[in-house]
Amino acid sequence: MAKQDYYEVLGVARDASEKEIKKAYRRLAMKYHPDRNPDDVDADAKFKEASEAAEILTSGEKRQSYDQFGHAAFEGGAGGGGFNGGNGNFGSVFEDIFGDVFTGGGRGGGRQVQRGSDLKYILDLDLEEAVRGTNPKITIPVLAECMECLGSGAKKGSAPVDCVQCAGAGQVTARQGFFSIQQTCPRCRGRGKIISDPCQPCRGQGRVEESKTLSVKVPPGVDSGDRIRLAGQGEAGVYGGPAGDLYVQMNVRDHKIFTREDEHLYCEVPISFVDAALGGELEVPTLDGRVNLKIPSETQTGKLFRLRGKGVNVTQIRGGSIGDLYCRVVVETPVGLSKQQKELLNEFAGHAEQKQSPKQASWVGNVKGFFDSLTD
Repeated sequence: MAKQDYYEVLGVARDASEKEIKKAYRRLAMKYHPDRNPDDVDADAKFKEASEAAEILTSGEKRQSYDQFGHAAFEGGAGGGGFNGGNGNFGSVFEDIFGDVFTGGGRGGGRQVQRGSDLKYILDLDLEEAVRGTNPKITIPVLAECMECLGSGAKKGSAPVDCVQCAGAGQVTARQGFFSIQQTCPRCRGRGKIISDPCQPCRGQGRVEESKTLSVKVPPGVDSGDRIRLAGQGEAGVYGGPAGDLYVQMNVRDHKIFTREDEHLYCEVPISFVDAALGGELEVPTLDGRVNLKIPSETQTGKLFRLRGKGVNVTQIRGGSIGDLYCRVVVETPVGLSKQQKELLNEFAGHAEQKQSPKQASWVGNVKGFFDSLTD
């Protein structure tokens, strides 16, 4: 299969400058680098193709041979430029242009280009917003790429130049007797470049502080601790490096009525001792509105009533089914009794039988057995 023209691979004209070629390669390499596309075979092939093209076209001698003989110059034919087909030194051209963004350092620029930092934002939500989903706007302070110098740090119309002390390597060698030690260049601080005429808005840093407003799509069913990743919305990279990511972490506020456990909701429902004894019907709240809850006679405090499908729908983020609402009834002792009410209760107590309070009778029996065992 015939190889594509190197200039077409990079999307540049045949008379493009070395700077234009490197800029085009940088854009393609950022897009197709294997670290960003670990399972994409096509992206890996495109990355290698772009690296091969940049390796040839950024070398004066190889580019001259390619312009004269095309791909045949590197396939053992005329002009043999010394590039071994598909096995070229992709790493060197990548390090020359990118520094240690992906490779962790190397020749040609030290730490000149770096990925921006990831950011974290805590998003406070009401329970209703977390359950139903929402689309809030957030404003975050970030270090963004300077629009004046496009992240280079140099004044518009100028460009960083190789450091004269380290010759652009970012490191210098100090000799002590028989030993030599490599250390960060003190002049350029490891960047390999010197900005003699810095950009005023960013003071040569390539980044400026600003506030950014973003819209966050929060899906239904999120809970505290869940995170949403907004790729490329973190801090801008250093000297043209890729931006970091923004992680929006959910924090669901406490609710006055409901508590949540995964997909289920819980609430306490106070009932009178009359309703608990005789039974009745009362309205209870749900996130979808009110429903009637039937209380059977002789209901004990703490009993759970389950309302199916009235919990949280987490199917979009975790799968599974919709949760339930559990209502825990609490029998409330009346307060502020009148004289007549107290007389009626005393009368009731006089007619009450032990079997009508089975838990109390059982407890009394256990206590009696406990004390009897102490006297044996």
